[in-house]
Amino acid sequence: MFPPTSPPPRFRTELARTLRLAGPLAAGHLSHGLVGFVDAVVAGHHGTATLAAVSVGAALFWLPMLAPMGTLMAVPPSVSQLDGSGRRAEIGPLFRQSLWLAAGLGVLLFALLSAVPALLGPMGIAPEIVPGVIAFLHAVRWGVPAFALYLAMRYLSDGLHWSLPTMLLGFGGLCVLAPTAYVLTNGLYGLPELGAQGIGIATSVMFWMQALGFALYLARSQRFADLRLFSRWDWPQWAVQRELLHTGLPIGVTITMEGGLFAVTALLIGRLGEVPVAAHQVALNVASICFMLPFGIAEATTVRVGHAFGRGDRDGLRRAAFAGFAIMLGTQAVSALLLLFGHGTVASLYSADPAVIALGGALLLYAALFQFPDGVQVVSAGALRGLKDTRVPMWLAVLAYWGVGMPVGAGLGLGLGWGPRGMWLGLTAGLTMAAFLLARRFLRSSLRMPMPERPTMTDAA
Repeated sequence: MFPPTSPPPRFRTELARTLRLAGPLAAGHLSHGLVGFVDAVVAGHHGTATLAAVSVGAALFWLPMLAPMGTLMAVPPSVSQLDGSGRRAEIGPLFRQSLWLAAGLGVLLFALLSAVPALLGPMGIAPEIVPGVIAFLHAVRWGVPAFALYLAMRYLSDGLHWSLPTMLLGFGGLCVLAPTAYVLTNGLYGLPELGAQGIGIATSVMFWMQALGFALYLARSQRFADLRLFSRWDWPQWAVQRELLHTGLPIGVTITMEGGLFAVTALLIGRLGEVPVAAHQVALNVASICFMLPFGIAEATTVRVGHAFGRGDRDGLRRAAFAGFAIMLGTQAVSALLLLFGHGTVASLYSADPAVIALGGALLLYAALFQFPDGVQVVSAGALRGLKDTRVPMWLAVLAYWGVGMPVGAGLGLGLGWGPRGMWLGLTAGLTMAAFLLARRFLRSSLRMPMPERPTMTDAA
């Protein structure tokens, strides 16, 4: 499995380094997955209609958000390559440019989310949940600019092998979200009962507190003092912006293709009524939480591969990728077993409606099927990002998710009348194809891509 130039002791060292970086990253991503869990649990115990509204609203919120999230993922490989090649002085200016990019993306997404509610009628969303969807979107959109800025700051820290703030601020945000959402949704302490709107408001408050907390940390931490991150004001520099977009836009499209497959699946199921929508939200949220672990591993793999690439070490970047795959196989085995044997119990955490629990638990069995393909595809994509190989993987993702996953899901779920179960088989087919194509791409790129000259500095990775 491992290249002959990677003796076991060196691989074990790489495995340990990747684990140290991936642990807080995975925990930070898990905290973001738990945002959906908190929202769904609060909504589900408020009522099935509220859960259905938050389900559709969350799909319409996160689908456009995936584009800036992916685009800003150009920051970790850029930072890690600069760090690996001994060019730390260039990191501060790059970071300030990434803030401009994040601010622009945040404003653009705010405008887009403001227009989305007008499309609910033509989408065929069940009329009884439309008011709740609109209320949720109108509230949550105010947190979008803060979330984009938070991502830029987080990706800088992650790219420098320091992922602890991501974890701490992620779980700190949950401590704000859970009580605020519960109070606003149910109208406690004399406040009006806001339902889905209350969940949207609480999520926006959390995003702003996380962004302000990260900015304060970066400004005061001695770990980043030599980078002089906020030492001066820089106007946008179009050459740097173009470079970030050159790397980041294909990542954004790739992630949007995958997220879009899940989001459009939710919207198609939204035509079937409250119970299928609520059950799909239960299964999707659990699957999303499981996905946060390999996603964190993939980001750690991006950083480690980028650092090795920056110092001109081909064997090192392949060791970094294989270490990521090894860790991912462990996490996905745990997730698959949990979904296989605990699907009914997990579904019952979200709702008291027996119909929602039964269908949601059944869908979790389908989620167990794609745990390994999902892990392989996301870590492969992360390794490719470390090489800044993003354009061809973008087209491979389009083919896998929309050339295979969506036709299979729509054909089985709607054409043959299999309902949500057929749609989830389509998700499995798309992820399996993506896993094959992206893993194959990395194995080829890691052997053939031209390497930069090795810096004379000692590798301190």
